[in-house]
Amino acid sequence: MPYTPAEEANLRLIRAVYEQVLGPLDSARVDELFAPDYIQHSPLAATGTAGLKAFLDWARNHSPDARHDVKRIFAEGDHVIAHVHVVIHPGERGNAVVDIFRIENGKVAEHWDVAQEIPPRAANNNDML
Repeated sequence: MPYTPAEEANLRLIRAVYEQVLGPLDSARVDELFAPDYIQHSPLAATGTAGLKAFLDWARNHSPDARHDVKRIFAEGDHVIAHVHVVIHPGERGNAVVDIFRIENGKVAEHWDVAQEIPPRAANNNDML
């Protein structure tokens, strides 16, 4: 089923979030892309844009070479879901992450995530990413 124009806009927004904020761990663009009353559900960052900025600044200071590789991204209504490979330190296997964003008035209004460390061996030959 094709995406609606609103869903296409939401996908573009979340791609910009990864390219301009999460990927480079850059807090400078947060106010452009996130709602002022942004709600954070991840236990790693305080809620609100100030909490996100503080987390990004901390992460950039502690792991400047971290990378986010978006493997797939989906939209449904006002939600966008991304499956992402996050590597905090080069050379590590990293984590398989699912980010869920709710969009309101063209900005990220809410975020949830789940993360799983990629183990060295699995009980199957299927890739987590």
